[in-house]
Amino acid sequence: MTCIVGLVDKGQVFIGGDSAGVSAGRLSLMVRNDRKVFRNGDFVMGFTSSFRMGQLLAFNFHPPTPRVGIDVMTYMVTDFIDAARARMKEGGFARIREGAEEGGSFLVGYSGRLFHISDDFQVGESSHGFDACGCGDLIALGSLRSTREWTEPSARVKEALECAEAFSAGVRAPFFLENTAAKVDERSAA
Repeated sequence: MTCIVGLVDKGQVFIGGDSAGVSAGRLSLMVRNDRKVFRNGDFVMGFTSSFRMGQLLAFNFHPPTPRVGIDVMTYMVTDFIDAARARMKEGGFARIREGAEEGGSFLVGYSGRLFHISDDFQVGESSHGFDACGCGDLIALGSLRSTREWTEPSARVKEALECAEAFSAGVRAPFFLENTAAKVDERSAA
């Protein structure tokens, strides 16, 4: 289920997401009103994997203030992830599988940078200035690459989501977009 798309442009991070909720066991899809993309203080996030995980990150998760002198990647890998893991444990979401703790996959925009948090809580940062997660991720990545000459970042994110919807059974409009500079909250019904 899902397509979450992130893009860095001129120091701002744009994250967009769809509205599909997919039950893999029953092969059913529901368009949901609760959003997969949201702001949390200075952060913009978009999630896949589980609506429960997203709810834990959106509500009552308070990312810690960065320590003086710590760089952004170190902060994300240590303080931010430690706080996110603790919130997921408290909320009953984090799991132990084959001896390893697992969470879910989500994108985080912070301090003009885009981070991809994987199921094993690793923090990645693409050298391309864009990333995606969810079942429509590869389609969206291709779209973002092919629109690299476009000047409007929100149009690129929307196009990537529309491409993912066109070619993935688990992606559905409406799409929502947020950015780190100001609340955009664009709603687009394809």
